[in-house]
Amino acid sequence: MSLSAGMSTDLSAETSGEPAGDLTFPPGFFWGTATAAYQIEGAAREDGRGVSIWDTFSRTPGKVVGGHTGDVACDHYHRYREDVAMMADLGMQAYRFSVAWPRIQPDGSGPADPRGLDFYDRLVDELHGHGITPIVTLYHWDLPQTLEDRGGWAGRETAERFAEYAAVMYGRLGDRVRTWTTLNEPWCSSFLGYGCGIHAPGRTEPDAAFAAVHHLLLGHGLAVAELRAAGAEQVGITLNLAPVSGPDPEAVTIIDGLHNRIFLDPILRGEYPADVVERARRFTDWSFVRDGDLDLISAPIDLLGINYYSPTRVETRAGQPASPVHPGSEGIAFVQGEEEKTAMGWSVVPSGLTELLTRVARDYPGVPLVITENGAAFDDVLADGRVADERRTAYLDGHFRAAHAAIAAGVDLRGYLVWSLMDNFEWAEGYAKRFGLVHVDYASQRRVPKDSALWYREVIRNNGLRA
Repeated sequence: MSLSAGMSTDLSAETSGEPAGDLTFPPGFFWGTATAAYQIEGAAREDGRGVSIWDTFSRTPGKVVGGHTGDVACDHYHRYREDVAMMADLGMQAYRFSVAWPRIQPDGSGPADPRGLDFYDRLVDELHGHGITPIVTLYHWDLPQTLEDRGGWAGRETAERFAEYAAVMYGRLGDRVRTWTTLNEPWCSSFLGYGCGIHAPGRTEPDAAFAAVHHLLLGHGLAVAELRAAGAEQVGITLNLAPVSGPDPEAVTIIDGLHNRIFLDPILRGEYPADVVERARRFTDWSFVRDGDLDLISAPIDLLGINYYSPTRVETRAGQPASPVHPGSEGIAFVQGEEEKTAMGWSVVPSGLTELLTRVARDYPGVPLVITENGAAFDDVLADGRVADERRTAYLDGHFRAAHAAIAAGVDLRGYLVWSLMDNFEWAEGYAKRFGLVHVDYASQRRVPKDSALWYREVIRNNGLRA
């Protein structure tokens, strides 16, 4: 089975060994893990790397827990060979990583720095040398600061520069990378970065947030055009989606529109949802949308990456102020259930993944799906050289079963990438939260696979789960 029907791809390699256990995934289903450049690379001032919005934001007092930065992070820039060998030992079949745009074009445009290209060249070759399929994400939030100074994603220029950057990266890696993801979680980039300011660049301008939504999607569309023209085989985008539920259908529709449909509809239907456009008119007149933009945004894609962590529950509540991350949500309260919570305070609801996957397959048919992120932060403890993270293993087991249930219901799900390979810089949470399959001691940079990583290795080996 290939990632896209009728198209050969190295993501289709059969799993090793005979399927075992009581619940088996389809032949060719691929397993792996994911990271992001700013969260793991470090080497923030080496080899010509420019300043990103996260460099600036993390140095702004009060923005990141503990004043932490990604200056060193997991030092992956220098330790990538060790990390790839570790992935291979854990049986990973695919690895999704992001490219640091400021390493390639320090100011967001112009000639590429050969040192930045060389690093990703070496990384891709190292992955292939260990039989691991590289999946490249072009943008995981580290916008060059120079572009932000000229308006960032709230302006059209950034979308145009992004397409040029995409072409540069394909020109260097396209002979060895078949699967390309344009953006990671544009909802976070727009609403957390420009709407409520809890992520870089830290702006609190709802009008700019909606402009950023459009220009991120335009950047995606322009990049897809560049990648297609250059010969890319598999092109997609990754969205953080959540099933929305509650007793009031109107409240559910409003939040579903502001979180899910505002991205799904333009990408897969070529239009913004009419109810979302109308609700946002208190903030913007949508004049940034030009003729032809939606045709670019809705160009066919070969895969839709889905990042799932937790469902969203809402209820109508008179006088409730709008959620800062959902402009226009006045009168709607976000409520928590009684389920177990992760260290992030997120409810553990594996069935939400089945619900989400079946909904996307039903409402937006014809696009293969990949879980590009799913995982959990817990308060892990390294003791006697071991991290006994039973809760993470249980979390993953439940979500793998939920994914299998979606496949059994007819969803075209092709692979699963666990977040994250190793503990890392968790954005505004700094180093306070640990999502990794591998424990990292940040002082010594020692890596120790957690019990969940060893369990996951067996899942991959068996392409399935036991009862």
